Parts: sequence; structure tokens; C-alpha cells
Amino acid sequence: MKKILTALVVGLTLAGCASSGNQSLRNETEASVSAKLTEGKTTRSEVQQMFGSPYQTSFTSEGEEIWTYQLDNLQADAVNFIPVVGALGTSHSGKRKQLVVLFNSKNIVRRYSMTDSDVSVKTGVFR
Repeated sequence: MKKILTALVVGLTLAGCASSGNQSLRNETEASVSAKLTEGKTTRSEVQQMFGSPYQTSFTSEGEEIWTYQLDNLQADAVNFIPVVGALGTSHSGKRKQLVVLFNSKNIVRRYSMTDSDVSVKTGVFR
């Protein structure tokens, strides 16, 4: 019986975990990104080699390109497992890492920002 209970707890814990986005950010911190990127020196192709394709691209009014990398690591909140209540919506919380890189017209890093923040995603009655 103890083995079944342990397996059930482990299964529910793993079922409540989700990761989406650019996995290359998984082990990155502000310090590690700072060691890899140098404003005015690092090229667009070097950024792509280090971090892969961006999650999103956009442009400034001056035509400079902005690349955004994002990784969300979320876990299901306990309220999702309450019978009936869990059917009315979902609630997940965790961490979001986001790297935003601005390139100048010569495809050189002009500026960048790395953030690591708490995030909460709710649907249904939990909004």
C-alpha cells in the first residue's frame, strides 16, 4: 500500500509540471548572459548560435530588430486537484525567464535585458 501511495504522489507531482519556451535559457542567469553577450560586439549570428531561434521578433520605429527569448516553468497549483473545483478552471504558478536583445542596423547587440520573475496563469473561475 505504501508503494502505491508513493507512486501516486510522485505521479501527481510530475503531472503538474510544465515547461514551455526556449530551453536554452534553463540554466541561464543575469550573470551568465552578461558573460556571453557584449553590447557593441556580439553579433546576431553569435546570439543565435548561443540561444537558438527567438520566441518572438519585432522591430523598433528605426528598423532595429528585437529578439525575445522566453522560458516558462510552471507547476499546477493544489486547487486544480480539488474535485469539482478543478473542473471550473486551472491555476498554475512558477518562474519565467526572459531575454530581450536589441540589435543595431549592423546586426550587433546594442542592448539586452535578462529577467527572472514569478508568473501566475489562471483560467476559468480563478481569473
